[in-house]
Amino acid sequence: MADSLSLPIAPIAANYDHSSLLSRNSAFSSRLLPFKCFSSGKNKLNLSSLGQYSFHSLHHRVAPIRALDSDVPHPLHKGSVDFKSKKSYEQWDSLTSTFSGAANIPFLLLQLPQIILNARNLLAGNKTALLAVPWLGMLTGLLGNLSLLSYFAKKKEKEAAVVQTLGVLSTYVVISQLAMAEAMPLPHFMATSVVVGSGLILNLLNYYNILNRRIWQIWEDFITVGGLSVLPQIMWSTFVPYIPNSILPGAIAFILAVAAVTMAHTGKLSEKGVKFVGAISGWTATLLFMWMPVSQMWTNFLNPDNIKGLSAISMLLAMTGNGLMIPRALFIRDFMWFTGSTWGTVSYGYANIVCLYIFNSIGREFFIAATVGLISWLGCFSTTIKLSYVLYPYQPET
Repeated sequence: MADSLSLPIAPIAANYDHSSLLSRNSAFSSRLLPFKCFSSGKNKLNLSSLGQYSFHSLHHRVAPIRALDSDVPHPLHKGSVDFKSKKSYEQWDSLTSTFSGAANIPFLLLQLPQIILNARNLLAGNKTALLAVPWLGMLTGLLGNLSLLSYFAKKKEKEAAVVQTLGVLSTYVVISQLAMAEAMPLPHFMATSVVVGSGLILNLLNYYNILNRRIWQIWEDFITVGGLSVLPQIMWSTFVPYIPNSILPGAIAFILAVAAVTMAHTGKLSEKGVKFVGAISGWTATLLFMWMPVSQMWTNFLNPDNIKGLSAISMLLAMTGNGLMIPRALFIRDFMWFTGSTWGTVSYGYANIVCLYIFNSIGREFFIAATVGLISWLGCFSTTIKLSYVLYPYQPET
């Protein structure tokens, strides 16, 4: 086996310095690579040396987007002007966007069976069956989708925004079915309808930059207060009756959220404090979705027999949908998006598949296929995206 794998590149003139551009057709500049990445006496790129360089000094060359800057539109574009014009960058951009858009398919299939089942029960006059679907849980998911829709619309991530829009619409259809079956109070449904309609219109207008900034700020304040109020209440409710049933966590969070938003607008917070408040809505939505597997695992622990009611296909779809969004989050170096997608892939989808296998609800072949597929997918993109980080390092503004 050869000591290293080399790729031929265009010849370089003898008097051409390695600090200049390698070739007209090269997708990157040699200033990104150490001299030892070139085979001695040949115009070839040594990939073994490149691998050592990328994995040992990646943290010196690449500065990831900080958590508080996750909601900044196009954070990756803070680098040099030449950065986006690279052909290889455009290919990566297109590929990861395609994967992100493809997540619509598993997420749509994830909700569709519930919609069809509810429709059948309504047509059969069996409204009682819809009481099994918790409207409060669906409402929480809807709020999370709306918050993330605002987050991705602000960042101009079209494919991810479409995924969240589909999530809003599909969840709203289920909530409408629950209202028709009188499983959800009508006043709550009417208020939800107003919020959903307003949210979709405002996000559409903001995406195309035709919305008044003040109106958008009011909407962001609304989802910030709403998300921060719901999150601790949902976390608390998960462990009832082992802890007292109380609305105190949500009430305290609501007061703190209103105070934080007010202080941010009155100039009583530092610049970092204002950034923190601005990032709350996206992070609370992400944490809401991240809490779903925790709640499910807790339920599985308390009632192991209930795990038989879980659909292995649904868990596989959840794992697939979240997994398809990881490459895009990695590519644009969005820490919040990467955290939520990875958690959903591993802790929600795959972890429940593991539980199903442990309790003999799925066969060994299904479990092995899911495991191999997940490891292969994550391994492939973690390696290739790392390489793209070396070729296109993030250059923060000075």
